[in-house]
Amino acid sequence: MRGSSAACCAAPISVSTAKIACRNESPLFQFKILCPFASLTTTSIFTTTRPFLSLSRSQSLTTTSIFTTTRPFLSLSRSQPDKANHKQKLWEFSCATIPSSSTVANPSNDFIVVNFYRFVFINDPREEVAKHLSFLKGLDIHGRIYVNEQGINAQYSGPSKDALAYVEWLREDYRFSDILVQISPALNGHAFPKLKLRYKPSLVQLEGGISHLPLLDPTMRATPLAPSEWRKRLKEVHDSNCVVLDVRNGYEWDIGHFHGAQRPDVDCFRSTSFGESNSEEAIASDPLANVDKEKTDILMYCTGGIRCDVYSTILRQRGFQNLYTLKGGVSHYLQNEGPVEWVGNLFVFDDRLSLPPSAYNPEDTTVPSSNPQGRKKILFANCYICGSQVSELRHRNCANIDCNLLFLCCMECVKDLKGCCCPQCTTAPRLRPVLPGNQRYKKWYMYRELEVQNELAV
Repeated sequence: MRGSSAACCAAPISVSTAKIACRNESPLFQFKILCPFASLTTTSIFTTTRPFLSLSRSQSLTTTSIFTTTRPFLSLSRSQPDKANHKQKLWEFSCATIPSSSTVANPSNDFIVVNFYRFVFINDPREEVAKHLSFLKGLDIHGRIYVNEQGINAQYSGPSKDALAYVEWLREDYRFSDILVQISPALNGHAFPKLKLRYKPSLVQLEGGISHLPLLDPTMRATPLAPSEWRKRLKEVHDSNCVVLDVRNGYEWDIGHFHGAQRPDVDCFRSTSFGESNSEEAIASDPLANVDKEKTDILMYCTGGIRCDVYSTILRQRGFQNLYTLKGGVSHYLQNEGPVEWVGNLFVFDDRLSLPPSAYNPEDTTVPSSNPQGRKKILFANCYICGSQVSELRHRNCANIDCNLLFLCCMECVKDLKGCCCPQCTTAPRLRPVLPGNQRYKKWYMYRELEVQNELAV
């Protein structure tokens, strides 16, 4: 972008119009920018074609699809706009053409899922919650946003305009100015049923809570590794004294994991106990059992990074000295490095349940039929019921609402057991209908009301 620096300092605020052309096609967007230039011309300010990005102030923002961000890499406003204008901050778009990119796959693709967290001291978290609720009033945001004295943990969905307006507002607070934000496609509208924004004693759940852990001290947490450095370290695992530690649940590992990571014998993160096993049975399933705490490098990873940050403080207190974590988690890695050293999909805790690596890195064209690594994505996952290979890396809940087990299942067993996890559940009194694997069950009363209506119709 060209412009006079002198004009930038002295000229009054004016409105200029610029156009961005994509791949020699007609302009994709026409927009207005509030700018202290008398006139404005532009070259391409976007440098890659990835529409889903980890938004960090230290990085240039990029896009070629209708997934848009509200923070250009060069801020062109002299002062921060007021809260009411966040939803139309800096950018006014009018589509000139529909992009041919494969990222525009369905009419709901303007919805995105946003994830971020930050450990920082918040003096009055309940007042902080009230401020966030006030800003979000009128925005179409669904999800889980938890705040306490140790910081914030957020996962939510919404139209990109609303979802990113919240990020912009949050970043105006110096405590969150450089927060790393993970963005992925929502696929089918909202990925969460409603908004839960409240004070919560623990940002993540562990036995005994986490309020006593030194989370605000960076030296007590694991050393973060950038995705490129993580990839390099993984290639050296077999030639070094190193352990790759998956700090997730076993069912998450079942649909996707890094090469060399042992399946965690954990059904709920709350009960994680790596590094403190005492019984022979526990030691056999503990990747950190009998390792040298002073000489062994522990490479920790999870979906977005927060579980590693939390659990690394516990390991530090137990004497493990060489702790490293994947910065931004697997989602950040897949966006930057693609599925190298990774097999399968990524489990996510929302209505989507499972995302392929291409959701974070649309430029990756890996498909199971043409890539050896792609074939492994299916071969390592087995049906919970019969043990055969599954055709879809996506969990489903048992149709028996009183069981509700989350499990992998082949289509034959889905049909034979009516979506249940075992023969016993097929005779349960409260059965829900069989759903396709990419759908999630709703509240029981909705199915009960439908059943009553059907009975009355008869």
